[in-house]
Amino acid sequence: MKENLSDLTLDELKTKKIDLSEKLRKIRFELVLGHVENPLEKKNLRRSIARVNTLIRQHEIAAVGR
Repeated sequence: MKENLSDLTLDELKTKKIDLSEKLRKIRFELVLGHVENPLEKKNLRRSIARVNTLIRQHEIAAVGR
């Protein structure tokens, strides 16, 4: 995930969060089945979701401060 998340709008960030959450759910399911090629991908997805959540919260705080 090398794209610059800080350039995304609030709606794009929310969409990105949904996409990442879907990928994480799929990875968790595949981990249970034992069919995951890269187990560290789960860790990376969790961190990416946390980054997106942080940026969403920053947008919300900025909107209240106006």
